[in-house]
Amino acid sequence: MKTIDNGLVTESQIDKVLTLYGWVNKRRDMGGVIFVDLRDRSGIMQVVFNRSILKSDFALAEDLKNEYCIQVTGKLVKRDADRVNPNLPTGTIELLCDELHILSKCDILPFNVYEDKELNENVALKYRYLDLRRERLQKNIILRHQVLTLAREYLNKEGFIEIETPILCKSTPEGARDYLVPSRIYKGEFYALPQSPQIFKQILMVAGFEKYYQVARCFRDEDLRRDRQPEFTQIDLEMSFASEEDVWNIIEGMIHYIVEKTKNIKLDKFPILTYQEAMDRFGSDKPDTRFEMELLDLTEILRGTQMNVFERVIENGGIIKCLVVKNNAHRYSRSDVEHLTDFVKIYGAKGLAWLKYENDDFTGVIAKNLEDEKLAQMKSTFGIQNNDLILIVADTPKIVYASLGALRLKIAKYLDIIPKNKLNFLWIRDFPFFEYSETEQRYKAQHNPFTAVKDWDTLDDPEHCISRSYDLVVNGYELASGGVRNYEKEKLEKVFKALSLSEEEANERFGFLLEAFSYGPPPHAGIAPGVERLIMVLADTEDIKDVVAFPKTQSASDLMSEAPSGVSSSQLEELGLKLEVGEENE
Repeated sequence: MKTIDNGLVTESQIDKVLTLYGWVNKRRDMGGVIFVDLRDRSGIMQVVFNRSILKSDFALAEDLKNEYCIQVTGKLVKRDADRVNPNLPTGTIELLCDELHILSKCDILPFNVYEDKELNENVALKYRYLDLRRERLQKNIILRHQVLTLAREYLNKEGFIEIETPILCKSTPEGARDYLVPSRIYKGEFYALPQSPQIFKQILMVAGFEKYYQVARCFRDEDLRRDRQPEFTQIDLEMSFASEEDVWNIIEGMIHYIVEKTKNIKLDKFPILTYQEAMDRFGSDKPDTRFEMELLDLTEILRGTQMNVFERVIENGGIIKCLVVKNNAHRYSRSDVEHLTDFVKIYGAKGLAWLKYENDDFTGVIAKNLEDEKLAQMKSTFGIQNNDLILIVADTPKIVYASLGALRLKIAKYLDIIPKNKLNFLWIRDFPFFEYSETEQRYKAQHNPFTAVKDWDTLDDPEHCISRSYDLVVNGYELASGGVRNYEKEKLEKVFKALSLSEEEANERFGFLLEAFSYGPPPHAGIAPGVERLIMVLADTEDIKDVVAFPKTQSASDLMSEAPSGVSSSQLEELGLKLEVGEENE
């Protein structure tokens, strides 16, 4: 059994005989002496194979190639001064091998494991077991283990009980599509994989456990992106007799504990913004607050202007906002601004008006059409200075927020003004309870229907109904979503009615929860931080696949195991299923 970690050997063990195991990371043949960097998950130890010591076994050393798995025994010695490697923790010592065993050989590699180069994603995922040998990914996966260990330590100390909830559940469609599992026993009926343990954790509160948590696997059949996988993990928790602030205090304490232990960073208390404040200032409900350049409101300044394009928007109830790109107007030519115009059109904006302030004067097409007093008011209100660029969108609030929020991030990345190695956590609260679905032609719950309403008198006014929901945001990512729950059966039935769910539909989807709420449920609240996004931020990567051992591609396939795949006709027959493949799947 392996008892020594290569990267943890120290000078205190000099002159001891050690047996080490690992993979050949690099090999250098100096003729009569061969140097091998022997790698295990803890790091690297240099091993020296000398012909005069190994003798007949030296031929084995000559046969070594990268990624051979080997066992070596020998005396630990101090390196000569001219061969010290200051970049390795073990750089002052080496193992002088007198016994070598090749445990297994390695075929020609599709890529060099020891190189930290960007790989073709298809190749990396097909050979994921080799990709995972690389130092960066190993560190990420080990970091994930450390974070979950610390989260459990903290929550256990705070009196939470870890309880597993079912993976095979009832389908209660809300939000994303369910992954369905056919039943062999009940032919024609299906289980669903949980999008979250939402209903079960609320039932655990009814059951009197008071403080629950779980490292929960969740599944959502939705379009993927760099920060989303079809299966993911949450640190799911729920608390009885708790308010928003109680949940925030627990989560802040847990995040502070994790970040201090893994990054040696002491965080400040997380600021709190309402949903509307976040949208007004950043154009996003998950703002990246590591840099400034907030959205500025021009609506009142431009009210009454002779420029019809602006006045018409204001008359129709729209808004006008802008970004001021400080001291960087020289970086943007007219054609550059045209590219930015094309960019905001992706988000529904009809155009992008712009101004430059140069040589103590405004320039640009609209500078000739805007009244001098409007320009002067803009300059004084926003502190416009030479070499500033002003980018303006006028439209409905939804379009203005979406287009300028995205443009803010695009410009910040281009100008490289986002600080590295900085963690900005904040709470967003008071989300709208409803959002209108154009496809379904009805109002839906923006978070979920189990969230309490701040003012029950507004339930019949979807435009102004605010929920007691909240998100934890970090560096532009939604890290966690939660809320104070609607635990009173009568009020929950009112919510279902407001969501155009009939009594029959509500009972079909959530009947067992409604019945449970008939038996003295406690008030409760909860949240569920996403593990992968937290690890992404801590590991300083923007791709969720870097923190998942065996991820799916953006088309939800596993290139290594070749899933999804077909199944045999006998399996389908046993499940009572007949497969019909449409033309698009042929």
